[in-house]
Amino acid sequence: MHDEQDRVDDRPASEEPEWWEEPGLPWNSKPTKADYWCLAWFGFVGLFGMAMIPLRAWLLGLDPPVMLALTGSRIGAASTGALAAVGEAPGWIWYLLIGSVVAIKFDWVYWWAGKLWGRGILDVQAQNSKRMGRNIERVEGWFHRVGWVGIFLAYVPIPLPIAFVVFVMCGATGMDVKKFMLLDFIAKTAWSFLYFGLGWAIGEPVVFVLEQYAKVANWVAIGLLVVIFFGVFRGQQKNAGTA
Repeated sequence: MHDEQDRVDDRPASEEPEWWEEPGLPWNSKPTKADYWCLAWFGFVGLFGMAMIPLRAWLLGLDPPVMLALTGSRIGAASTGALAAVGEAPGWIWYLLIGSVVAIKFDWVYWWAGKLWGRGILDVQAQNSKRMGRNIERVEGWFHRVGWVGIFLAYVPIPLPIAFVVFVMCGATGMDVKKFMLLDFIAKTAWSFLYFGLGWAIGEPVVFVLEQYAKVANWVAIGLLVVIFFGVFRGQQKNAGTA
């Protein structure tokens, strides 16, 4: 970002900056088709994630192993482990492995962003708030110390953008995409086994909670849909008010 700013500052005062040099954009030169495609994938991943929120709630009440296979979520893994402990999740290993593949299906987008823009996309995110900027800088420092091992730390459940920063930096530092996706799959699978084991250890109490939750899962999913649409509606109103 400093190089880009220096380039803009060196421009004659009478010459206006190009649109793609404006702050808030990840690229450091005139964007190509690859840049547009990568940015479009970012938007799609965000919309897909929002759509999956109510679906996860519904799947948890319907069938945790199916939820695990379709989302690869921690809750799905733990719930499936609890069911397996009482003999109610035959073939659970396949659900877990499929879930790992599904969970990492879009991670190549972040790797690609790093390959195309370096840490440019991190700078864009850091502009959202000073706290976000500090967190990104902290995680980036960790990555430079541990390297590819950071992929295994990307799934630590703490409120830091670990996966986002690590995946972008893997692309920015030149890691091969095949190596990245293989390590990502191994890391995700290892963490899923951990949550599966926790669910297995707890066993019947979790199964009882799941049975009770199944009775209200549809209502929870509907409630989450209402919350999401309300948030989108409020966001549009605010944008219209500031326009």
